[in-house]
Amino acid sequence: MKELVEFLVKELVADKDKVNVTLDEDVINISVSKDDMGKVIGKQGRIAKAIRNIVKAASIKENKKYTVEILEAN
Repeated sequence: MKELVEFLVKELVADKDKVNVTLDEDVINISVSKDDMGKVIGKQGRIAKAIRNIVKAASIKENKKYTVEILEAN
């Protein structure tokens, strides 16, 4: 699941080196640079919602439920 989210986010952002995706049990944390936050969230959160929907659909195979959180990199 981590690889899927990392691929999706890296295709959206300009600074691919600052993308960090971690998986803590059932929480997927995405951290990106401050400049790329808007690209990952999208207008009215549409891209963030789409990422969450993709994770939800992909997690059905694993019989798990994941939570996706978007964080700003330090």
